[in-house]
Amino acid sequence: MKLDSKIFDSIRVKPDKERVQEDLHPSCDHPGCKRPGTHKAPKGRDREGEYFRFCVDHVREYNKSYNYFSGMQDDDVRDYQKDSLTGHRPTWKMGVNRQAADGPDGYDPRATMRNNAQQRSTQTRRPRQRKLLALEKRSLDVLNLPQTARGDEIKARYKELVKLNHPDANGGDRSSEDRLREIIQAYNVLKKAGFL
Repeated sequence: MKLDSKIFDSIRVKPDKERVQEDLHPSCDHPGCKRPGTHKAPKGRDREGEYFRFCVDHVREYNKSYNYFSGMQDDDVRDYQKDSLTGHRPTWKMGVNRQAADGPDGYDPRATMRNNAQQRSTQTRRPRQRKLLALEKRSLDVLNLPQTARGDEIKARYKELVKLNHPDANGGDRSSEDRLREIIQAYNVLKKAGFL
């Protein structure tokens, strides 16, 4: 068994801290420094994703002297800063580059959407019909009314049917009383449901 193996070292009660740091972190990239490089520092422009590994003292020194724009002309720096406002993505002024907005065959999707929106706004909107319950449908059928009937139409049909089926209008004939009860019940159901 090797006494200097990583496994044996990590089993010890008090591991050697310097040796553990060396195993976890590579040494500092500053020339002549042997301490662990615990801090990352960018290598510079056009080398994104690449880093130096420095100890605390050398990363502070490096950060004080670091300049991303070193070696660039002033105009290039201004252009870079201006492009960074839009995340370095291309932009156009409003109304410019109209042909690029149109599809390959002259189809403009924005114009189509505008036309559709104008057509919808000019159409008369009918109120949304709520779904009728079975009892409400049956009540409208008893009154011989369509499912779209509301308010005054229901009242007028109710009055008409009561006059026709009332025993006094039939010369005292009591055979139409059951029909009259159905009509009154249907009217009360529609009234409670908010059709009137």
